Amino acid sequence: MRAVAGPLGTLLLVAVVVYAALCLLMFLMQRSLLYYPTPPSAAPQARLQANGIELRFAERPRAGPRALLYFGGNAEDPSHSLPELAAAFPDDAIYALHYRGYAGSPGTPSEAALHADAQALFDALQRRHAQITLIGRSLGSGLALRLAAERPVERVVLVTPYDSISAIAARHYPWLPVRWLLQDRYEAWRDAPRVKAPTLLLLASDDTLIPRQHGEALSRHFAPGIATVRVLAGTDHDSIGADPAYWRALQSRGE
Repeated sequence: MRAVAGPLGTLLLVAVVVYAALCLLMFLMQRSLLYYPTPPSAAPQARLQANGIELRFAERPRAGPRALLYFGGNAEDPSHSLPELAAAFPDDAIYALHYRGYAGSPGTPSEAALHADAQALFDALQRRHAQITLIGRSLGSGLALRLAAERPVERVVLVTPYDSISAIAARHYPWLPVRWLLQDRYEAWRDAPRVKAPTLLLLASDDTLIPRQHGEALSRHFAPGIATVRVLAGTDHDSIGADPAYWRALQSRGE
């Protein structure tokens, strides 16, 4: 019996050590797994000194009260989205934040840093525009939602949003204690109850990266009458923007 227990005990110890080492590795690498910075962009970039760095953003300036502030998805250069947004909103000023480390923007991305940058850019734009609509896609949906909970905004659109990054990570890595390991949790559900502006959640029916169930779960945390959910059939995380219904929904302004 002792001879059996000895090898089994050794195997169990080795398994525990390997698992602990894997958890440590994932903890140390987590931001490189969460953020996918894009290469430097050749597109023109506006600049704003804030939070100790030179924030960069794409813009299509327009005089007047209305503006749209866009927070893109992971691995997205937001300047590429600017022409389509400008065509969809010809009378609005358009701005799109370049996250730290993305498209040549300085710094290193983290949840706290990106939230602070989003606030700084909004505060600067609010001095020019009284009516600001927020659009957040994927990773950017959490930034838009936190900003809407903390600042007066006209309208919010969340494209393929999540209830929390920790919930998404737990789905993709069920064998890891991700809720203990994660530093950047992006718990959007905590911000939803504080949002007072009309909010549209656009979900892709066949999304495997952020399954629609996470967006539906998020919608249940809003105050009554604030959030509207729309599922675009036959779309996934990447193709949702190619559906004509997507652009009609963005332009509807809740009407």
